[in-house]
Amino acid sequence: MTLRFYQLTVDAHDLPAQARFWSAALDWRILYEDEDEIVIGADETALPGMCFLSVPEDKAVKNRLHIDLSPDDRDAEVERLIGLGARRADVGQTPDATWVVLTDPEGNEFCVLRPKKTLTD
Repeated sequence: MTLRFYQLTVDAHDLPAQARFWSAALDWRILYEDEDEIVIGADETALPGMCFLSVPEDKAVKNRLHIDLSPDDRDAEVERLIGLGARRADVGQTPDATWVVLTDPEGNEFCVLRPKKTLTD
C-alpha cells in the first residue's frame, strides 16, 4: 500500500487571513478558494499542502499537533514571521531551547527550529 501525506487541515474563522499568513510564511500560493475552504501549496502537484476550513468554534487549548519549520537563520525568520502577524508563545519551553514557539494569527502554535539538515539532526 502506498500512502502519502496529502495536506494539513486547519480549522479557522478568517480563512483568507490564515491562507495569506501561511502562504507568505512558506512562500506558497493559494491554489483553490471558496467561502468555506482555501487550499494553499507550493504547486498543485507538490504535496503536502494546507487546507483551511471554516468552523464556528474558537480554539480552546494548546494544539496537540503543530508544525515545525527549519530555516537557514532562525532569528531572522522569527522576526519575518512576527512581521507577517505571528506572535511569540510560551508553552513551557526553557530559556535555552533551540526553538522558538510562535502562534499564527488565530493562535495555532508552531515552532521555528534551529537550522536542520536531516530529520534526525
